[in-house]
Amino acid sequence: KIPLFWKTMIQTVYDKKANCGLLRLAVPARLALKLALLALIMALFAVPLKAQENSNPSGYPLPRFASLRSEPINVRKGPGLRYEVAWVFVKEGLPVEIIQEFDTWRKIRDLDGQEGWIHQNLLSGARSGYIAPWNAEAKVPIRARANKDAKIRAWLTSKYLIKIKRCDGNFCEVSAANNSGVGRPDYSGFVEQAQIWGAYPNEIFK
Repeated sequence: KIPLFWKTMIQTVYDKKANCGLLRLAVPARLALKLALLALIMALFAVPLKAQENSNPSGYPLPRFASLRSEPINVRKGPGLRYEVAWVFVKEGLPVEIIQEFDTWRKIRDLDGQEGWIHQNLLSGARSGYIAPWNAEAKVPIRARANKDAKIRAWLTSKYLIKIKRCDGNFCEVSAANNSGVGRPDYSGFVEQAQIWGAYPNEIFK
């Protein structure tokens, strides 16, 4: 006996000559079955595909910031020595953002948004950054403590290069060379994290 539910999903075609009953899925039922199978296949492959998209040779998250280990450094148009040099970095310690990986090569983005490939051995995990490059008129204080009311030790202008020691999600402990030639040889203290290109908002590291 066929339950009432299945009676609505199945049509019975009776062939008198063959003296047998043939069950044929109704058109709406067949469509529903196909959609169900498609959904099942998508569910089975969704997780592996997502994992594959996020995988990278180093195992570190993407994107992430790094710095240039040496100078000069050739930035290439593709991940390999056979690719043409796009431009050359002439100063070490500059911050770059790693946005993709291929084998031992890293695709980076610089402050100006230019992208190219650098071998992993030419990059360092040491962190550096620029002060508020998005605001040419910026004057950002470097403070004695990680507090907005702490004493100001110096003012840093837009695109001032700094070394980042650690960040707590709100402030970063940094050091910066004194380019004025007056006073102490360098500055050290705390800068609001939101004012730095080289550390993500709310990123925490030591």
